[in-house]
Amino acid sequence: MVSGRQSSDRREPSPPPPLSCDPGQKKPLSAIIKEVCDGWSLANHECFALQHADSSNFYITEKNRNEIKNGTILRLTTSPAQNAQQLHERIQSSSMDAKLEALKDLASLSRDVTFAQEFINLDGICLLTQMVESGTERYQKLQKIMKPCFGDMLSFTLTAFVELMDHGIVSWDTFSVAFIKKIASFVNKSAMDISILQRSLAILESMVLNSHDLYQKVAQEITIGQLIPHLQGTDQEIQTYTIAVINALFLKAPDERRQEMANILAQKQLRSIILTHVIRAQRAINNEMAHQLYVLQVLTFNLLEDRMMTKMDPQDQAQRDIIFELRRIAFDAESEPNNSSGSMEKRKSMYTRDYKKLGFINHVNPAMDFTQTPPGMLALDNMLYFAKHHQDAYIRIVLENSSREDKHECPFGRSSIELTKMLCEILKVGELPSETCNDFHPMFFTHDRSFEEFFCICIQLLNKTWKEMRATSEDFNKVMQVVKEQVMRALTTKPSSLDQFKSKLQNLSYTEILKIRQSERMNQEDFQSRPILELKEKIQPEILELIKQQRLNRLVEGTCFRKLNCRRRQDKFWYCRLSPNHKVLHYGDLEESPQGEVPHDSLQDKLPVADIKAVVTGKDCPHMKEKGALKQNKEVLELAFSILYDSNCQLNFIAPDKHEYCIWTDGLNALLGKDMMSELTRNDLDTLLSMEIKLRLLDLENIQIPDAPPPIPKEPSNYDFVYDCN
Repeated sequence: MVSGRQSSDRREPSPPPPLSCDPGQKKPLSAIIKEVCDGWSLANHECFALQHADSSNFYITEKNRNEIKNGTILRLTTSPAQNAQQLHERIQSSSMDAKLEALKDLASLSRDVTFAQEFINLDGICLLTQMVESGTERYQKLQKIMKPCFGDMLSFTLTAFVELMDHGIVSWDTFSVAFIKKIASFVNKSAMDISILQRSLAILESMVLNSHDLYQKVAQEITIGQLIPHLQGTDQEIQTYTIAVINALFLKAPDERRQEMANILAQKQLRSIILTHVIRAQRAINNEMAHQLYVLQVLTFNLLEDRMMTKMDPQDQAQRDIIFELRRIAFDAESEPNNSSGSMEKRKSMYTRDYKKLGFINHVNPAMDFTQTPPGMLALDNMLYFAKHHQDAYIRIVLENSSREDKHECPFGRSSIELTKMLCEILKVGELPSETCNDFHPMFFTHDRSFEEFFCICIQLLNKTWKEMRATSEDFNKVMQVVKEQVMRALTTKPSSLDQFKSKLQNLSYTEILKIRQSERMNQEDFQSRPILELKEKIQPEILELIKQQRLNRLVEGTCFRKLNCRRRQDKFWYCRLSPNHKVLHYGDLEESPQGEVPHDSLQDKLPVADIKAVVTGKDCPHMKEKGALKQNKEVLELAFSILYDSNCQLNFIAPDKHEYCIWTDGLNALLGKDMMSELTRNDLDTLLSMEIKLRLLDLENIQIPDAPPPIPKEPSNYDFVYDCN
């Protein structure tokens, strides 16, 4: 439906003829606009355009017209070129009120890429930057008496700038040092309007992420010390933007500068400030903040990559001295004997014996144990940290195992090397942070040397588990597997401190792990006889139908999806849900993340299920074939899926997590009559089948089920025992 507006002094003409869907889609858009203008007796149809009548106010173009759904209400309005020209003039008005109103309209319209392109063509970005650089000073004198107006004006200016740049039309490399200084000054001021501070931080983050030259300029204007006060406030959104800027500076810093920056962060006590004012603040942590904390955690651990990938040089005396120090702490060696030929042999023999007690593979030259990368020198660093900061535990472990003669000693050196490698794999040291993950661990923000403390807890766990398993050197890999399971299970509980993590591990003894494994294995081991397998096969269709209904019910409830771009400047959401009759998908944009379900009537767009041609995932998705660093991200690829419909039309999704990805791909495949192939379906099928089998076999407890059915007895010689009950 198309509606139009006209001035009240004009005679009411007859309404334009309604536009039928098929002929309208085939006509050029200009012809449709002319037809509507003629119906309302409006001249100069080229000065008009069609626009969505909903809150988005997006213009209709030849490129996006195929996305219009039946029943969508459109509005006849000023063309984007003319609108851009008018706003370009209005924001330069000498009237403060007119200027403020124009900037407010510009901030709203700039979200539309069609309008944005026209405004940018008028050199609008340059005009906005000039207003920020010099225009603010022009009104400094009025700021005291018109402070709210001044704050709103600057806020709308920065909002429009952010929205225009977000379309990726203009390169970030084009901005002057004066503009960067001005934006940085808004961040560095102690008292600044919240909205201005938010947008200034967002601009700085984008500059750093999108331009190497701007990174260097921003790094000169902004220091960590100037950002820290924003973390000590109570506004979580400001805190989120602040950590995002710190992460961007961290991510783009050259390798040689990154460690220096980490030292500055430590000096400024960033970790303890985040722990106090963010993680332990009396409020829930939203998804975006969780993501930024996860990114900071990953970038911090990635500082270990250099040591992890550095091989030990057996000829480097400084590195060899670390091994000597480990030996000295463990065995409190006496002063070195005189450097005679006889004492040299004695010393070598003594060193070899001690290195064997320390659990190194190469007893003669233990430096060779650290030539494998990963974990490289990082393992030796961890061992030295443990020996110095947990000396009693270190000496106890080494002496306890070196005195055993029953081949059950736990080799400290070899264990430390393999454990360091395993912990690096668990924490994905060296990998870039995911764009969608928010899996941060609060306990890593409770200590300045969290990885080393993590290692110290785990090496003691390994020694404890080794003794519980009564393991020998042949069982080394089995012990490492058990330890990995213990660590992973403890991490999934998200302990708030390292002490709590240690406590969780105490409850996950080897005996407890065996119980858990046995419980999880019951389905596979106890129900493999032929009769049980036949029963499973009979029940499976019923269980699959149950899973299918659950998936469809979840689609009816709907899911909020995040709109991702090359940077997570701010949350933009859209919601999609299936109609109760499973015939239509309803979807539409949201201003903020919803609390609960979103009603169907509030979602503007519809897609009939009958129009769906296919569902594709991963690299086959159209939005994953576009260029850009985000599209190459492995985690994003694993969460991406698209619905293909009509000709060259698609609805693109990036699921919030793996669970929602499985729910939606299963549900969509079920709607199309295809098999549900996700890992979640396999797990649910196994769980539900196991439960159903157990319920059906309750009466047969402690009765052994034969593999083959019992033989059918012979017919009786007579049927005299049969009688009529009547």
